[in-house]
Amino acid sequence: MKITYIDSGVLLSATDGVGRIAEKSLEILEDSQREFASSKFVKLEVLPKAVYNKQTEEAEFYEEFFSDVTHWASDLAEIVQNAEQIASQYGLAAMDALHVAAALSVGAEELVTTEKRTKPMHRVTSINVVSLFDS
Repeated sequence: MKITYIDSGVLLSATDGVGRIAEKSLEILEDSQREFASSKFVKLEVLPKAVYNKQTEEAEFYEEFFSDVTHWASDLAEIVQNAEQIASQYGLAAMDALHVAAALSVGAEELVTTEKRTKPMHRVTSINVVSLFDS
């Protein structure tokens, strides 16, 4: 089983339900050969807005995904510390650095994202960053 950290963009695309990226998102989320990793950062990026806007089906989709997560990045102090170093080393934005650090903290083999290859996240060499735009 491959440990895959799912970026919030993948979840948002999956709930969008249209286009090639939505299809690829769902394909990855339905892959039985993966164990999923996540963090409170991903949860915070997707769930509260869906709940606030009373988008019940979307919120339920997120909750179902989070209930399937087997690897939770939980040492937030260490993750934030590592994210600062990662952001400085690779020129990442704060949230991208937090996702990379969270993925690394749980031993994820890959981080699946909707960030295009031209974005700084793809400079990171310590984890395989997979863009849905490339697959």
